[in-house]
Amino acid sequence: MKVTANGLQIEVDDTGGEGRPVILLIMGLGMQLVAWPTAFVQQLVEAGFRVVRHDNRDIGLSQGFDHAGVGNIVWETIRHRLGLKVRSAYTLQDMALDSLGVLDALGIERAHIVGASMGGMIAQRIAAFAPRRTASLVSIMSSSGARGLPGPRREVAAMLMRRPMGRDEAALVAHSIRLLRLIQSPAYPQTDEELSERLVFSMRRSYHPAGLMRQMLAIGADDERPALLPRIQSPTLVLHGEADALVPIACGEDTARRIPGSKFVSVPGMGHDLPPEVCDIVARHIAPFAHAADAATTRP
Repeated sequence: MKVTANGLQIEVDDTGGEGRPVILLIMGLGMQLVAWPTAFVQQLVEAGFRVVRHDNRDIGLSQGFDHAGVGNIVWETIRHRLGLKVRSAYTLQDMALDSLGVLDALGIERAHIVGASMGGMIAQRIAAFAPRRTASLVSIMSSSGARGLPGPRREVAAMLMRRPMGRDEAALVAHSIRLLRLIQSPAYPQTDEELSERLVFSMRRSYHPAGLMRQMLAIGADDERPALLPRIQSPTLVLHGEADALVPIACGEDTARRIPGSKFVSVPGMGHDLPPEVCDIVARHIAPFAHAADAATTRP
């Protein structure tokens, strides 16, 4: 369903019913709400939560920003490496306000904010700027964005710069599978058939590479976040895969160090994806953590 959030039309999925504590799931770069697997959502619902997912702006079925153009990603990358400000059509703070707008549209005052990768960066901003709306923060396979942290492995960075061999669905799927193979959880590999089924479903729902590029520039422009993380007062859990080839585990460790009182959990064999086994592990960390945060706020 569509809601108006922060002045934009945002696609939302709301599961679990009213009267339950709410978990807001925020997905990463170029990823749609369906990248949070249905089985994962159901596991959280069975644990007693109402689960809200949404397509971030410029991706999926939410409002796009094609009128803003794409910008020069190569030049902006050079600017970032030189320590200059990256120019972007919008910011991660704008996207954080979108997420809060989703809660407003649904009449939700307070939620457990859970974000993966770029979604973790957005979630961090929500926790820093809207503590009263944040029952807890869970940052998954994400980063503080601090300069000097390690980047993707060389082969991953090279693959990110390659273009698909064609524009037809088969070529796009094959290209995406090659990338996913490089960043997958080595302990929990998925077959090409499983990856292809998920990719085809996602692409047929929406395919918007220009939105991904604008989101990438928003990440590059977000250079203030490291200094904001010490402001976070909400209970915080940082989850990171020990085998993450896209956002190395040092990025998660740095995030946890910057947030007072946060809990850091490393997951052996987890990369930068959410196969069923990893979803199960992540859900079994999130559910008790969120329940404990709720119990702490109601304790006399």
